[in-house]
Amino acid sequence: MDLVMVFVLILTCLLLFSHWKQSSMRGKLPPGPTPLPIIGNIHQIDAKNVHQAFTNFSKIYGPVFTLYFGMKPAVVLYGYETIKEALIGHGEEFSGRGSVPIFDTVLKGLGNAFSNGDAWKETKHFSLLTLRKLGMGKRSIENQIQEEAQFLVEELKKTNGSPYDPSFILACAPCNVICSIIFQNRFEYEDQIFVTLIEKLNVNSKILSSRWVQLCNMFPVLIDYCPGTHNTFYKNLTSIQSFLLAKIKEHEESLDATNPRDFIDYFLIKGRQENRNQQSIYTRENLTATLIDLFVGGTDTLKSTMRFALLLLLKHPHVTAKVQEEIGRVVGRQRSPCLQDRKQMPYTDAVIHEVQRFIDIAPNNLPHEVTCDVKFRNYLIPKGTTILTSLSSVLHDSNEFPNPETFDPGHFLDAKGNFKKSDYFIPFSTGKRMCLGESLARMELFLFLTTILQNFKLKSLVPLKDVNDAPRVNGFVVLPPPLQLCFIPV
Repeated sequence: MDLVMVFVLILTCLLLFSHWKQSSMRGKLPPGPTPLPIIGNIHQIDAKNVHQAFTNFSKIYGPVFTLYFGMKPAVVLYGYETIKEALIGHGEEFSGRGSVPIFDTVLKGLGNAFSNGDAWKETKHFSLLTLRKLGMGKRSIENQIQEEAQFLVEELKKTNGSPYDPSFILACAPCNVICSIIFQNRFEYEDQIFVTLIEKLNVNSKILSSRWVQLCNMFPVLIDYCPGTHNTFYKNLTSIQSFLLAKIKEHEESLDATNPRDFIDYFLIKGRQENRNQQSIYTRENLTATLIDLFVGGTDTLKSTMRFALLLLLKHPHVTAKVQEEIGRVVGRQRSPCLQDRKQMPYTDAVIHEVQRFIDIAPNNLPHEVTCDVKFRNYLIPKGTTILTSLSSVLHDSNEFPNPETFDPGHFLDAKGNFKKSDYFIPFSTGKRMCLGESLARMELFLFLTTILQNFKLKSLVPLKDVNDAPRVNGFVVLPPPLQLCFIPV
């Protein structure tokens, strides 16, 4: 038997095994389109418009359906009522984190975002408690954000109204806030170590949203045996990991258990208290993974959201004018905006909410996983099944948000112009796996954007009809297109 025949025989066996495995699983899972062997349903999903594909499938199969990404099934939850019922009504059962191979290789199931079970619950509890001790949602962290906002303004003033891409410093500002929380110092924007870290974060954001990484997550064997941008991703993430590990070692040498300075100190103190517990989560490895979660998560999505916000404000000058009028009336020019102002600035609050709704930064959330066999809406979902929650289907629900594809702050205003809350506003997800840093991110968005608009007018380099607000790539998160504009001091 020659090599060709051997190859054909092996391939045939793989196809038959794939078909058998998919067929046996489909009998237990919600309905969905018939998958092909090996590739599953990926040929039926446009990577640039996953939301539309999910919408089409939901019309055929209902709000709970099954898709195969490669040979692995995923149950998709579509629409507000379905997601609420699963993530809140069955919160514990749907609280697992689905496998994300591109991260698992480095983080090894540690930290907050990609861990599971009791280790995740304890790490999450510790992180929330510690972030609150360090001021998240309180006046102390507000002062740090206000101070960073002024550094941001000074940097923008250096452009002297010339065409400028603010992407780099829009990453610097939230990254400095996170740095002050986890190891109590901020960096000058020109600091070479800081510049290198931001560059690595920016490169990794683009790689994560590439089709290649999506393929790697569906077929993890590619990670081990193929060249590709995932190797650059690992190199950058390992470099960030080394930087954070060096900070941990510095803290270990200078730790004063009676006077914790930052997140690292609190973690190390807890670790010393439990040093005889063999099952303790308070290890150096788990601390490093937790810091990576905070460092990357606290920088990337906020940077992208602010870039999108400036882009949308540029494209809709009438919206910008109303925000600046409200800032002038409530805040004035003599002091910095503060969180108390938000209550008196319903239009600005509505604009920031609408930016987050419209851009839909994490269309399908990070994957969940059911922690046990679950009977959900008359379907049996086996333990370990990946769950995808279509946040897009909620943020773009036409019954809650008329003309959802249109940028309209009126979606969050009542007839009298007062701010109107919506249960459908879930850009940070909902349930037990919702974003740990939601309150911090909301503070930063309000204070950074209002401080920028208090000090500058935004000038486009192209006619408004040519301003491109379409996302450039669409993977884990949505990235805005390239942005250049002029910041004209007022």
